[in-house]
Amino acid sequence: MDIVVFLKMVPDVVEELVVADTGKSLDTQFLRMKLNDPDDYSLEEALILKEKYGGTVTVVAMEAAEVDDVLFTALAKGADRIVKIPGDWTGIQAPAIAKVLASYFSSAGRQLGPDTLVLLGSQAIDDLEGEVAPYLSEILGAPYIGVITGISLDAEKKKVSVIKEFAGGLRGEFELPLPCVIGIQAAEKPPRYVPVAKVRSIMKTAKIETVDIAPPEITSGVTIEKMFIPEAAGKAKMIEGEPEQISAQIIDLLKETGILRR
Repeated sequence: MDIVVFLKMVPDVVEELVVADTGKSLDTQFLRMKLNDPDDYSLEEALILKEKYGGTVTVVAMEAAEVDDVLFTALAKGADRIVKIPGDWTGIQAPAIAKVLASYFSSAGRQLGPDTLVLLGSQAIDDLEGEVAPYLSEILGAPYIGVITGISLDAEKKKVSVIKEFAGGLRGEFELPLPCVIGIQAAEKPPRYVPVAKVRSIMKTAKIETVDIAPPEITSGVTIEKMFIPEAAGKAKMIEGEPEQISAQIIDLLKETGILRR
């Protein structure tokens, strides 16, 4: 089984985010990057599949701050190959990202074969609609399904069965032929821990492969006009008292706002 995992770096929202002077992007001077959580789960799911069914796991990421550490960590966890796509990808959006990832196969001399499974996160904090994966599947001409929490393989029939999460706690089981693209929401198990000492040891002996890909001309058609920190208006009103008093206050508020007619 040939498993390809695409990883994405995103801003760490634990840190305070600052809007740049242009007002159209984040200030990257003190911006800390981390691995996108669903992508971390997609790596874990790939490693679980490798342990169950055999095959190889290739991890690919576009160049970004801290990405080398993430790639070496993937290798320490059990990936077979780690690949970086060099370049300045600042501000690149979903359609162009998908084009770059699709170009990896041709640029690296690889084939999207009958046993190829492509995994990536279902969404990211800067891609809440999860657009990259379906764009990628369209370019590759392979079927796609997202928000997946479990995968099983039928190697003989060259297909996979997946568990998809729906709103309201519902789940569904689907079958897809290989090759296919799958957006992972969560793995069967939490991402495994790997000691820092093992990662450092890997850094001394392993090398990150690189594949050069020219920036695509494709654009998203979306232009950011303004980016800003939401204003803390302090307009919340706490209602206290007995249930009858609270209900009366709520009715008065609804009347004041025009939701209820007096």
